[in-house]
Amino acid sequence: MTERRTFRLVNNNVRQRAIDHIWGSPDGHVVTVQEPTRNLEQNAKFHAICSDLAKSKAEWMGKPRTAEQWKVLLVSGHAMATKEGAEIVPGLEGEFVNLRESTALMSKARSSSLIEYAMAYAAELEVA
Repeated sequence: MTERRTFRLVNNNVRQRAIDHIWGSPDGHVVTVQEPTRNLEQNAKFHAICSDLAKSKAEWMGKPRTAEQWKVLLVSGHAMATKEGAEIVPGLEGEFVNLRESTALMSKARSSSLIEYAMAYAAELEVA
């Protein structure tokens, strides 16, 4: 089984342990340094907004939508509102699919922006 180590760079002691681990790693191993992704609190907040919209029976295109459908609509709308754009492609069976960004891979800042967008949209529909 391959060992995987993650270091959250919060101080110089942790940075030094990461450096020591890199020096002790065999050739061919990979090191990635990235911005942290969204946290569980942000995830729960966004999913609560989606659930609230679904429970309110708010409609999109003349039909009430599920929490999962609201998630897709909000992520897509947020991408357009923030100039990230959307890519709509024909699916495997001729349907149309929005190849949207993953909420699990969003940075904390991007996730915060999505939550603000979703809250504003829900407020427009008077969904608390």
